[in-house]
Amino acid sequence: MAHSQDHHHHHHSSNPLSKLAAALHLPGFTHEHSHHELAADRAFFDNRLAVRTVWLALFALGATTALQIVIYLASGSVALLADTVHNLGDALNSLPLLFAFYIARRAANKRYTYGYGRLEDIAGVFIVISIGFSAAYILYESLQRLLNPLPLANLEWIALAALVGFVGNELVALMQIRVGRRIGSDAMIADGQHARIDGLTSLAVLVAVFGNGIGLPILDPVIGLVIALAIVGITWNAIKAVWYRMMDAVDPHIAQHVEAHILALDGLRAIETLRLRWVGHRMYGVVILRLPPDTSLAAAQALARAAQAEARQVIPQLEELAVELRMAED
Repeated sequence: MAHSQDHHHHHHSSNPLSKLAAALHLPGFTHEHSHHELAADRAFFDNRLAVRTVWLALFALGATTALQIVIYLASGSVALLADTVHNLGDALNSLPLLFAFYIARRAANKRYTYGYGRLEDIAGVFIVISIGFSAAYILYESLQRLLNPLPLANLEWIALAALVGFVGNELVALMQIRVGRRIGSDAMIADGQHARIDGLTSLAVLVAVFGNGIGLPILDPVIGLVIALAIVGITWNAIKAVWYRMMDAVDPHIAQHVEAHILALDGLRAIETLRLRWVGHRMYGVVILRLPPDTSLAAAQALARAAQAEARQVIPQLEELAVELRMAED
């Protein structure tokens, strides 16, 4: 469904404090509208919030990388340089997601009748591949360190860089996972999980520094192996989430909840069919309602509108619910 975006710009202030409040989901930055206006406003706001969140993540990771470069220049540690380059590469992984959110602003057309939201799911595939690569890389490095332990030099600088890396990546993870859950974007959640993986990697380096300080360098590869195994679990969950999106799967509890709300409406005999699908972080659906044969046209139309309203109460990300009415045979 195409929506004009120009008339929505007045809903949200563009000053920095308002942007920060919106990114933190503070109350007072949404408005009450009719159901159709609310759907259009919600879609527009979600897209703006998604783009803003990715830009904030890129800024935070860029600042983290810059600090690590300063620490590298002060310490001269090759290990820190490798970790800094790795973090820079991970920051660039958010670019496909940012591209998808920008393209998703385009209106639907005769060829792409659902719009361009599916690009977000495709970006999620690249993010999952990147997460899997990180898991394999950390596992390989940990096994190499376990078989060929190497003493760490410049412990103070390494500890500082590890702390910077952990804090920066964890802040990005918290922000992206929270916003991703709010707008229904599994791709953004996966990107946030990737940032969390990098933060855990930096934390492992911090533990390794501590182990070297107390004469237990074996802690470095051991903690690395533990984190690598944890990342395998995160990777599997991310794979399932992206697979479900690509296959138009939804959480069964959502469908059950929608059905329960619609069935509670007066004048409805049964729900014949309910289909829901995600397109990016927006949901589309079709429902076929079975009505008593004596239902008037006005009552049927009112029931259709009520079903759409109930569905939006359950699914704030609902873009469109097509309602088909059929008369039951006595």
